Amino acid sequence: MEVNHVLVVEDDKEIREGVQIYLQSQGYQVYQAADGVEGLEVLEKEEIHLAIVDIMMPRMDGIRMTMKLREKHDFPVIMLSAKSEEVDKVMGLNIGADDYVTKPFTPMELMARVNSQLRRYRKFLEKLEPKENVHVIGGLEINEDTVEVSMDGNPVKLTPIEYKILLLLAKNPGHVFSAEEIYERVWQEKAINTDTIMVHVRNIREKIEVDPKNPKYLKVVWGVGYKIEKQP
Repeated sequence: MEVNHVLVVEDDKEIREGVQIYLQSQGYQVYQAADGVEGLEVLEKEEIHLAIVDIMMPRMDGIRMTMKLREKHDFPVIMLSAKSEEVDKVMGLNIGADDYVTKPFTPMELMARVNSQLRRYRKFLEKLEPKENVHVIGGLEINEDTVEVSMDGNPVKLTPIEYKILLLLAKNPGHVFSAEEIYERVWQEKAINTDTIMVHVRNIREKIEVDPKNPKYLKVVWGVGYKIEKQP
């Protein structure tokens, strides 16, 4: 499992080192910085997955540092603030911080926030990653792992044969398959009678198209075959 890298930016050495010890005991790799300038320097050199940033620091405070890092990075930022810094706290959230912890805090409280933010960030990254086994064409989505089809977020119930035909076409958007080709690829045998393909295509259309008579996705190319239209 990948080790998460956490940057702790805090001018109070005791707090900084206390947080580092606790995070390391939980399996995180920790980088330290004493102010915003040092913090940005660490970001130039290291891959960071989450930053814990104090608001009040010399040279460059946490607000300015967060504004600067948000120009390039989207990982979570947890701000540390004293009770008297209510206004700064609100400002921190407005300029891109994800959460804040008020001093004095317990290691358990900070840890819970760190874990929660990293979990959310991981989910966000997973959504951005193209999944090889999920095919998305406009509002049509086919998930090969779960053998599920949805249209505009609504589940579509297909028979196994309909699913195989749709998957074949959807994996090759824009490509025209003849009825013989579809038959041979789906049934894995020589095509003798392809009339069934027309029936299956009609059924699939009824299930995925808003207006089956004027299809947006599953098109007939007369005299040639069938295709799934590429969507903008």
